[in-house]
Amino acid sequence: GRSVLPEDSALAFIDYLIEDFADEWCTKYMFHYRWHFSDDADNAGTLLPLGMDVSMPTEFFQQFKQHISERQIGRLYVVGSNDTTAPVIDASYRRFLAAMESHLSNQKFMLGNRPGAGDFGLHGQLTQLVGFDHTSRAIAHEVSPRTVAWVDQIHDQSGLEPTRQDWTDLEEQPESLRDLLSEIGRVYAPAQLANAQAVERGEKTWECEIDGAPWVQQTFPYQAKCLRWTNEQYQALSISDRALVDAVLEGTGIEAMLFAS
Repeated sequence: GRSVLPEDSALAFIDYLIEDFADEWCTKYMFHYRWHFSDDADNAGTLLPLGMDVSMPTEFFQQFKQHISERQIGRLYVVGSNDTTAPVIDASYRRFLAAMESHLSNQKFMLGNRPGAGDFGLHGQLTQLVGFDHTSRAIAHEVSPRTVAWVDQIHDQSGLEPTRQDWTDLEEQPESLRDLLSEIGRVYAPAQLANAQAVERGEKTWECEIDGAPWVQQTFPYQAKCLRWTNEQYQALSISDRALVDAVLEGTGIEAMLFAS
């Protein structure tokens, strides 16, 4: 069938991890590059209102542009973007793109030759990073032209007739998958753990070290739920499937946020 969820439970868990990373961490890339730099913020402030109505009267457009720009720039703190964390976000984005470049040279999608939910999660963020915002697009062209092309290709996969064999078994995945998983473990795992601890303590902000640098951010109860849901998925695996997953994740850093019971 055309399901984006692998039938194999171990593979489905890895797909779940990738989608969660796309939804909750790659959003930081997108929001940071859109509103942190003045040229990008001006671009977004101009095009987003016009995207709603290209015939918008000039006076109203200028007011709308100012309103949306001030509002969004003022909310950069929500994703943890500031002058201290900007180099961390940039380095993570570049490593992520390098991992994508390597992985796409081995197979068309994250877990084989058919897209999973994780592919579409990544694609959603990358449509903006590659297709809308100047700085992130320039970096993508420099670091990973394969990703740029992939974003365009995945827009329409209606002609794809996937089979079960188009999933690559977890134990047969190329080593390049580990590069992507290692980025998840390097930046997302410590963020998730620190946020969950802050939620448990009732604290409004959390702080930890990510990639060797200090990170301070507003606490998000929803992301604590994401960590819980990830562990529910992990705990639901059979002993044999969990062993397969553990072998793939060993040394990536992701294992720090997984609890067997």
